Amino acid sequence: MLIEILKILFDGLCVGLASSVTVGPVAVLCIQRTLSKGHLSGIASGFGIACADTLLAILAFSVYALLKTYIDEYNTIIQICGGVFVVIVGIFIFFKNPVPQIRKNRTGHSALWQDFVSMFGFTLANFVVIIPYILAFFTMFNVELAASADEIGTLSEATRLSSVATNALILFGFLLGAMLWWLALTSTINIFRRGFRPRHMLTINRVAGTVISILGLYTLLSQIIG
Repeated sequence: MLIEILKILFDGLCVGLASSVTVGPVAVLCIQRTLSKGHLSGIASGFGIACADTLLAILAFSVYALLKTYIDEYNTIIQICGGVFVVIVGIFIFFKNPVPQIRKNRTGHSALWQDFVSMFGFTLANFVVIIPYILAFFTMFNVELAASADEIGTLSEATRLSSVATNALILFGFLLGAMLWWLALTSTINIFRRGFRPRHMLTINRVAGTVISILGLYTLLSQIIG
């Protein structure tokens, strides 16, 4: 039982971690705040992104539940499309130059809760881009809810409780994975804060883009070869 719970958490954690390993506008802002206002500001900003991503993951799961019949029928095609999408995102990140964005940002003064709320809102505002991205990683890792909201209402009480618990564990794991990434990123940036230069973001982009592209290629090859 414990092993099964840990596996469910780990699956959600992997999706949350993979979905967060990007160096887009929100990440640039988070890093900029870490450099200009300190570690706590960076963590608050990162956790705001993680919570917003988790809320979008719930919406992504709702979309998945509504289209589950079609997804099951065309699973291989969707896996391949998801893999291609992830590879394209990885390539885009690899060649993206974040230096102009960092220089454009200005040092500001705000409370930690304001850092959290501002990044939470900024992330939600990009839901059109983020939801397909999160769905691609859920599909790639073959993670899905135990039952949709509509299906839960038709289940027996024991099965319903089990499904709700499984869904909660997956989403909690997703949140943990996202928070783990932002904590690790801001902590690393803070350690090298004095010697950190905007051009170092190029290296971070290269690494993140490579990792994401490899994940996408793995999905493609597993579907083509398998």
